[in-house]
Amino acid sequence: MKDNRRQFIRKVAGMGIAAGASTWAQAGVSTNRYVEIKQNAHEQKQYSANDKIRLAAIGTGIIGFYNIDTALSIHGVELVAASDLYEGRLTRIKEKYGNHIDTTRDYRELLNRKDIDAVLIATPDHWHDIMSIEAMKAGKAVYCEKPMVQKIEQGKAVIDTEKKTKAVYQVGSQGSSSILMGQAKKLYEAGEIGELVLVEAAYDRHSTLGAWQYSVPPDASPQTVDWDRFLGSAPKVPYDPIRFFRWRNYQDYGTGIAGDLFVHLFSWLHYIVSSDGPERIFATGGLKYWKDGRNVPDLMTAVVDYPATAKHPAFHMQIRVNFVAGGDRAEGLKLVGTEGSMFIGWDTLTVKKTPLPNIPEYGGYDSLFTFPESVQKDFIERHKAKYYRTSPRMEYPELVYKTPAGYDDRRDHWANFIGAMREGIPVNQNSTYGLRAAAPSLCANISYFENKIVKWDPVKMMVV
Repeated sequence: MKDNRRQFIRKVAGMGIAAGASTWAQAGVSTNRYVEIKQNAHEQKQYSANDKIRLAAIGTGIIGFYNIDTALSIHGVELVAASDLYEGRLTRIKEKYGNHIDTTRDYRELLNRKDIDAVLIATPDHWHDIMSIEAMKAGKAVYCEKPMVQKIEQGKAVIDTEKKTKAVYQVGSQGSSSILMGQAKKLYEAGEIGELVLVEAAYDRHSTLGAWQYSVPPDASPQTVDWDRFLGSAPKVPYDPIRFFRWRNYQDYGTGIAGDLFVHLFSWLHYIVSSDGPERIFATGGLKYWKDGRNVPDLMTAVVDYPATAKHPAFHMQIRVNFVAGGDRAEGLKLVGTEGSMFIGWDTLTVKKTPLPNIPEYGGYDSLFTFPESVQKDFIERHKAKYYRTSPRMEYPELVYKTPAGYDDRRDHWANFIGAMREGIPVNQNSTYGLRAAAPSLCANISYFENKIVKWDPVKMMVV
């Protein structure tokens, strides 16, 4: 038995995955199996000084700093400039990355510079489309945080600009570059869970920071915050530091739960099953606890219908984000099929292969015991005679795939972006992919606020 186990581990670890039933056939046992997924080979070439990628950051909030740190871990990438509307963050940029970093409140100054190759856009959502379009027209490669747009109707202009300028454009939902998602995609396409029936997705939180109650600096004022520039196309309202530093809580600047978190789950799913998106979305929920002035819900659930395509059958999706999770934090994506299921979390992929019985079952919670004894005996004899040639249902061990210690899918996403700039490889999430992930999320917002089912055409990318 021990030899069988060692052989199984060596075989699966060496292959990455084995298609079909052969993934489990090597085990011969029913205990759990843990397999570490091989990390992508992002070997960094040695580039000359002329091959450097000079990056500028537009928006240096939480995710802005995360992205800068990740980008700088890629060989040959250097930060040269940054723009933000809070003076304190421009100070912090120089403190962390050096006084040589140019800083400004006006992002357009960065777009006008010929020595900048790429820009990171990590601003409030209502600026994403405008900045993306201007940056691509200025000849910059663009890494834009999700969701790609605040409003569905803004998506077409971003897509058209990417096509016209031939710019390198990456939407920053990094899961589509994860080795974990790659493994899930291989397993799904190998038919390991059979025909897809249902997807269950959740991204719960239970904390003040999880609910976007971010810290507000004590020096925030109309002098240190460029309030009018922040508002941009949003409705004109008096200066409010809460709106500025906790912008996700307001429809004027953000996209709420759906645009911040649903979009990740849609992005993962679409990559794994090669889907263009759903055709019907209905969302409900409410503001249950975080009644701090926000005008977006802190609990949202949605039922989503996907049509049959050449890549996948028709299936249903249940998606939820709850900021009042009672201490539990369900996070991940579960695909349920006719032969089993797989659950994708942040660093593990659990696969359970459980085929339905090969023959009709009897006994247990069944009507058999209500028959007369002679009829029960006759039933059992007939059943055995009819199905005696049928093989029993196979039992498979649960498989758990794990990412290597310290693995960061954001780095793989940035490496893909930089690789697209240097070598012309395709980005993992261009503007079309970005809209197809964002649109169902934004449709959920429409459904919630207008209390209606929203019909979406995933091919034409339009509400119908």
